[in-house]
Amino acid sequence: MHGFADVDSQSDPNSWVGVLDRLTTEPFYQAYQERVRELLHPTPGRRYVEVGAGTGASAARLRNEHDVSVATVDRSLTMTAAMQARGLTQCAVGDAHRLPFVDNSFDGAWADRTLQHVADPPAAIKELVRVVRPSGRIVLADPDYDTQVLDITDQNLARRVLRFRADVLLRNGTLAHQHAGLLATHGLVDVTVEPRTLLVRNPTAVDNVFGLRSWAATAAQRGALDPTEAHAFEDQFDEAVNANRFTYAVTFFLTAATVPSHGSARQENVRR
Repeated sequence: MHGFADVDSQSDPNSWVGVLDRLTTEPFYQAYQERVRELLHPTPGRRYVEVGAGTGASAARLRNEHDVSVATVDRSLTMTAAMQARGLTQCAVGDAHRLPFVDNSFDGAWADRTLQHVADPPAAIKELVRVVRPSGRIVLADPDYDTQVLDITDQNLARRVLRFRADVLLRNGTLAHQHAGLLATHGLVDVTVEPRTLLVRNPTAVDNVFGLRSWAATAAQRGALDPTEAHAFEDQFDEAVNANRFTYAVTFFLTAATVPSHGSARQENVRR
C-alpha cells in the first residue's frame, strides 16, 4: 500500500522510508495530514486504525497528541519495521482488502494516499466500514491526478505526460473526487469533501519526491511516448526551471464520513 506495494522486493527498500519521511517534513503534507486527523474527531481513550500507514508518522502523531490507541496496517515489512521503530506496537502486516480485525473494532479509520494504489477500492472501503463502530469516523485522503497542471512550453506534451502519470503509473490515480460517492454508496452519512491543492514552485522538491522529470522517460520506455518527445519534455522542464517559471500543481481531496448508528440505518431502511 501507500504506493510502495513492492517495496520489500527492491534493492534498497529502506530508501522508501526516507522518501515518506521527507514528505512529512513538507508544510503542505503536515497541514493536510493534521486536518485528516482532526476529521477523525479523535477522543481520548478511544481506538483508531490507519490502513496503508507507511512509516507510521501520522499514526504516532494521533496517538501522542490525542491520548488514543492506534493500530496500523501496511503490506510492507519494511514499513512495519519503521512503524515499530517509532514506538507503535499495534502494527499488522496485511492487505486493505482483508483487514485482520473483527467487526466494529475501532472508533475511526483512515487511509492516506492508499486507495489510489489498491486493486479494488470499493472492497477496501467496505473493509474500513466493517471494522469501524456505528457513529465512528472514516477519512480518506488522496491526490486526484486528473487535476494536474504543469507549466512548460508545449502544453499538449505536458498533458500527455501527466495523463500517463494518472492512467498508467497509478492504479486509481483519478479516483479521489469519487471518494464521497463511494462512501455514500456504502451507507455512510455526514459526508464532507475538502480540496487541498499542492502547488510546487521548487522543482527540486517535486523531482526528489515524485520524480516528475522522469515521467516522460518512463512513458517512452513503456511505448507511450516517442523518445524524442521524452527528451523534449526534459529540455522544456529544465528550461522552465532556469527561467523561474516552473509550476506544478495537483489537488488532494480529503473526504470524511460517519458510519450510521443502528437506529439511523433502520430509519433509512424504512424510508427506502
